[in-house]
Amino acid sequence: MSFPVPVRLGAAENALIEQLKGVGADATAERITVAGLPTRRVEAYHYTDLKLLLKSVPPLAREAAEGDVPSLAIDDAFNITLVNGVAARQGDAPEGVNIGTVQGGVLTTRDDVLVQLNNSLVREALSLTIGASVDQVIQIAHRSEGEAGHVADAIKIFVADGASATVVETFSSSDAAHVGNHATLVTLGEGAQLTHVTVDLSARAASHFATNEYHVGAGGQLRTLVVHAGAGLARTHLFPHYQGAGAHGDITGLNLVSDGQHADITMDARHAVPQTSSQPLFKSIARGRGKSVVQGKLVVARDAQKTDAKFMHQGLMLSDEAEILSKPELEIYADDVVCGHGSTCGKLDEDSLFYLMSRGIPQAEAETMLVRGFLEELVDPIEDEAVAEVLHGVIDRWLLGK
Repeated sequence: MSFPVPVRLGAAENALIEQLKGVGADATAERITVAGLPTRRVEAYHYTDLKLLLKSVPPLAREAAEGDVPSLAIDDAFNITLVNGVAARQGDAPEGVNIGTVQGGVLTTRDDVLVQLNNSLVREALSLTIGASVDQVIQIAHRSEGEAGHVADAIKIFVADGASATVVETFSSSDAAHVGNHATLVTLGEGAQLTHVTVDLSARAASHFATNEYHVGAGGQLRTLVVHAGAGLARTHLFPHYQGAGAHGDITGLNLVSDGQHADITMDARHAVPQTSSQPLFKSIARGRGKSVVQGKLVVARDAQKTDAKFMHQGLMLSDEAEILSKPELEIYADDVVCGHGSTCGKLDEDSLFYLMSRGIPQAEAETMLVRGFLEELVDPIEDEAVAEVLHGVIDRWLLGK
C-alpha cells in the first residue's frame, strides 16, 4: 500500500494557513496544508512557481489611517480610496452610480489558490452599480500602507443594460514587503460598455496578485488593459466569460519589467454561446534580468458557433539577459469558428534605429521613440484622453528608469 508523500511547507504557506485558521477558513487552510502553493507542475502557474517565488507572507494588514496615494492623478475623476483594503474616503458619486458593500468574497469558486485565498479572507467587498452612462472616470485607488502587511480586498461592479463607464484601478504601496491579493468581478448587462484599466505601481519590495473576472452579456462591449510596472512579483489572472450573443472583448495587457522583476498575465477566456468575439492582445518589454510571462487560453464551447477570437502576444527584449515567456492555447469544441493565436519576440529593429540616428536623433531618444510606437496599439484605443495621458506617463517613467 502506498501513501501520498506529504508536502513540505515553507514559511509563506505556514503563514497563510495560520491566517486562514484565524478567520475560520479551515477548508482553504486544509487545501494549502495538503497541496501547498502551486508549483510549475500546475499548468496555470507553469512559469510562475509561487512556492519558489513567494518566500514569505506578512501578517494580515491592520486597518490604517488615510494614507498617501501617489499613484495616478486622473483629471476630473471620481475617486474612491481603499487603504489596506478598507474604503477610506469618497466624494459624491456621479449620477447613476450607487456605491455599497457586499459580504464576503465576490469571485466564482474555482480550483485556484489565489481565488480561494481572496474569497476566504475578504470579509466585505466594495460594490459599484452603474445604472446609466457615466462620462466621469471612476478611479479606485488601492493603497497598502505602513509596515509590511497582507492585504485582501474585492470589488463587485455591475454595469446595467445600455450603460457605459470607464473604471481605472490603481495599486500602490509604502516601501515595504506587502502582499496584495485583489479581486474584481465585473458583470455587463445587455448592450453595456465598460473600459476597465488596472495599473500596478506598487513598491519593488511588494508582491501584487489580482484576479479580474468578467461576465459579458448579449451585445456587451468590454475593453480592458492590465499594466504591471511596479511590484517585484506581479500576477494578474483574467477570466473573461462571453455569455450573450454579440458579446465582445478587447482584452489587453502590458508587462514592463526591469532587473529582478517577475510579471505574469494569465488569461482563461470562455466563449459560451454563438456569435461572440474577442481580440486579446498582450505586450511585454523586459530589460536587465527582468522576466515577463504571458499565458492566454481561448476556450470555445460546443454550442458557441460563429465565434471569432484571436490571441496575440508581442515581446520586446531590451537586454540579452531578459526573459519573455509566452504560452498561447486554443481549446475549441465548436466547428464553425474563426480562431487563432500568435506570439512574437525580438529586439528593437536595427534598421529603424539606424534610420532615426542617421537623422540626428540620439540613440537613447531613438530607442524610446521605437518603444513608444510599439506600445501605442495598447494605449491608443483608450478613448478618455485623461486616462490615455496618465498611461503614457507610466510608460515614460518606466523608460526613464524612474
